Amino acid sequence: MQTGTVIKSTGSWYLVRPDGGGDVLQCRIVGKFRLNDIPLTNPVAVGDRVEVLVDSDQPGQGQINKILPRRNYVVRQSPRRKHDLHLLAANIDQAVLIVTVSHPNLKPGFIDRFLLMTEPNEIPVTIVFNKGDLYDDDDVALFFTMKAVYEKIGYGVLATSVVDRKGLEALKDILKGKITLMSGQSGVGKSSLLNAIQPQLELRTGDISDYSGKGQHTTTFAEMFELDFGGSIIDTPGIKMLSFNDKDAQNVAHSFREFFALSDQCRFGASCRHRNEPGCAVRKAVETGDVSELRYSNYLGILEDVEDQNYWERWKEF
Repeated sequence: MQTGTVIKSTGSWYLVRPDGGGDVLQCRIVGKFRLNDIPLTNPVAVGDRVEVLVDSDQPGQGQINKILPRRNYVVRQSPRRKHDLHLLAANIDQAVLIVTVSHPNLKPGFIDRFLLMTEPNEIPVTIVFNKGDLYDDDDVALFFTMKAVYEKIGYGVLATSVVDRKGLEALKDILKGKITLMSGQSGVGKSSLLNAIQPQLELRTGDISDYSGKGQHTTTFAEMFELDFGGSIIDTPGIKMLSFNDKDAQNVAHSFREFFALSDQCRFGASCRHRNEPGCAVRKAVETGDVSELRYSNYLGILEDVEDQNYWERWKEF
């Protein structure tokens, strides 16, 4: 029996790097693994610490018999099976979300939907606005608006450009010595950005679709890469949409950090949903400009989405 870290997941096979060094093991899983009794499309995630029974008859292969306790994880609703969850990564120090203002255009609410996955585990997040060389004056103005919104509530914000080499050293400083989940919309240049800070990765890159104007996937499976300057990144396939079948209205409200900080001033305290309740401190803060109107609008959209999925009805069979 050996312990190690999962460094790649293809859905059928998992590559495990043994703790003691040596060749990477190609493994399958034995038995069924669940997360808090909720079904998963991928029970083992990149970053998981596991116990592997090495196959004596087939060198380099083994079976994952046990997942060691996770210190955190990032999970989303499966894009293909709406009743299941999909693990993006486990045991990370931070997340870096890659977005753009344009090429492709930033999706309304995408950043806040991503933060809804990381906030419950208090995972630090840096939001990287890539492709800065393509921004016109309006795009630059929008970037500074977004930067002010998210830095005010404690998230890091960085602008980068592979073409101009801007922000690359700052990004390396953020990644150095950490295990980082790297994610983002399809087509935001995530693979190009990673190749720019470590050319040896030679990740496949793609273009924006001429037909849809949207990004196309270039990363197929989640994979962990070690960085020459220290640390490692978990590269994930581009995200086109984010939905949540593991949230209710209270989960959402508590995951907007500035809303949660104000909730003790609401008449109904932590149970306030910050919509039509009287004496809501969050709505008052939006009116005075102390809370971002953009964030509040995104919050209401996410609440509507979560409630439309009929949370309790959906889970009654479990």
